[in-house]
Amino acid sequence: MINQILQSPMREDGFARLGDYAAIGEGRSVALIAPDGAIDWWCAPNLDSPPLFDRMLDPEIGGFFQIEPLDEYRTERAYRPHSNILETRFITSAGSVLITESINSTLAGRLPWSELARRIEGVKGEVELCLTLRFGTAAETRSPWRDDTEQGDVYHLADLLAMLRTTEDWLITERGDGRIRATLRTRPESHSLVALLVTEREPLAVPDLKAIDARIETSHTAWRDWTHSLSYAGRYADNVRRSALSLKFLWYSPTGALAAAATTSLPEGIGGEKNYDYRYAWVRDACLIIKSFVFLGALEDCKAAFSWLSKTIIRHGTRLRACYTLEGGVVPAESYLPLRGYQNSLPVRVGNNARDQVQLSMYGDMLATAELFIRAGHILDLETSRMLGQLANYCADQWRQKDSGIWELPDEQHYTHSKMACWLALDSAVSLAKAKHIEPTWIQRWERERERISEWIEQHCWSEEKQAYLFYPHADGKLDAALALVHHYGNTVNPERMRATYRAIRQDLGHGSAMLYRYSGVEQEESTFIACSFWLVEALAAMGDTRVAEEAMEEILDKLCQRGNVETFNEMFDVRSGEWRGNMPQGLSHLALICAAQALTDHA
Repeated sequence: MINQILQSPMREDGFARLGDYAAIGEGRSVALIAPDGAIDWWCAPNLDSPPLFDRMLDPEIGGFFQIEPLDEYRTERAYRPHSNILETRFITSAGSVLITESINSTLAGRLPWSELARRIEGVKGEVELCLTLRFGTAAETRSPWRDDTEQGDVYHLADLLAMLRTTEDWLITERGDGRIRATLRTRPESHSLVALLVTEREPLAVPDLKAIDARIETSHTAWRDWTHSLSYAGRYADNVRRSALSLKFLWYSPTGALAAAATTSLPEGIGGEKNYDYRYAWVRDACLIIKSFVFLGALEDCKAAFSWLSKTIIRHGTRLRACYTLEGGVVPAESYLPLRGYQNSLPVRVGNNARDQVQLSMYGDMLATAELFIRAGHILDLETSRMLGQLANYCADQWRQKDSGIWELPDEQHYTHSKMACWLALDSAVSLAKAKHIEPTWIQRWERERERISEWIEQHCWSEEKQAYLFYPHADGKLDAALALVHHYGNTVNPERMRATYRAIRQDLGHGSAMLYRYSGVEQEESTFIACSFWLVEALAAMGDTRVAEEAMEEILDKLCQRGNVETFNEMFDVRSGEWRGNMPQGLSHLALICAAQALTDHA
């Protein structure tokens, strides 16, 4: 549990700092809450729905749901231990108040509606609070309207129905079609509640307020029970547990899909164009999250995620798409919303064009994940087994192609990481076939092709001058931090070359620091990539350089946790300004921490 203390939360031109947001969720959606009590992002009812609240992307027209003291105040925030229930204290000169926030669920799973609950308890003195709710218009494509019913005001937003429920001590001062305002004065031991209920193309249930209030504690019990069920007993257990809880936000319970992040278009560099929609399931990210679930001992999540991924691949065929929707469909092509963008960073995107790219590394991701899944004690069905053999054959045929690489670049090259990942794919296929988990008919072909790949890499990708594997052949000394993901190739084929590569990566892409940029030259456009930094820790430990790995782990955690951001990691961290960048919560960042901690545990 990280406690965040902020003096007089401030916004710059209407924007809160990305590193100051905390997340709540229930396995279907994620809301992001700023230190001033504003929920500035919530896609309801699903992670990839149009946002109900989107002030993160446009302070003027975006929706938000805020509870804030009227007087000057400071904020203290922390998650409850072993839980994703968020507690915020507002402290003023006249008193203090505790707000407990949850998107509620039950012990049996998520509710059939979305229930965002905010409990307000007076702690000391008297505090006057102001509630402001402004419904989002989905970039001016829907116009909220209020319907006065016997059960209370119902708000219509295209296909959504929404209702704000409050205890009687709230004084409603404004009730319009698109905005609600109310005030509340707390006293010691006062107990109040606000809840927003949302459903889509379905009737709206109106539960009793006491039941909603009780479900905050039920949700806490569910989070705590899930955390206590994890079997991880290694190093950095507190950090691992918090990252596990953050990954759980991205596990889409209706299907078992794993979203890359909960947001779209949060910039990798302020004012730049690298602002992407990550509310989909990437094959790469899903495989790596499954790997971390194996290390955590999260059996149910691991099985559900692997099953979703296998079924989705079987459905769409062996030419893998980089990403799929959370329902297993084709991700929409990019379109652009007429919004201001976070700190004026455009464009604001919906959809992702990476869906059409060739990314050969995914074959290594999938087959290595299957191997790990089996080693964890699980069993493949016949259809999945056949699919893995087909993927191996496809990889054996296609590895000679240029592709867009792991970083989804428009410049297609023979990326070294992609070739090493293809080697890993066939290496895993050979292991699976020898153990009779997949059809061994083609095992000799896979062995020969694996040898051809390594010969090609050693001949074309190594630079004597740089003493490192290059980003791609003839890359003029450019390096790629993603090579930290393929340490098994280095350990098997040429350990000395791989160790030398990792030394060069830390020097060139970290400028001597453990915080790494993704590849050479990109530091002018974006910030350090958190996952790459943890990947190098894992690789160094796996290659036997545990002392350097431990020092790097400590340096990374010190930098990332120094501002007390309740450990909801974004994609990137700007070491120059100390600000977080990119979409959040970012699955790659959290899973990489878990894998690094496991590697340090295994190789201590």
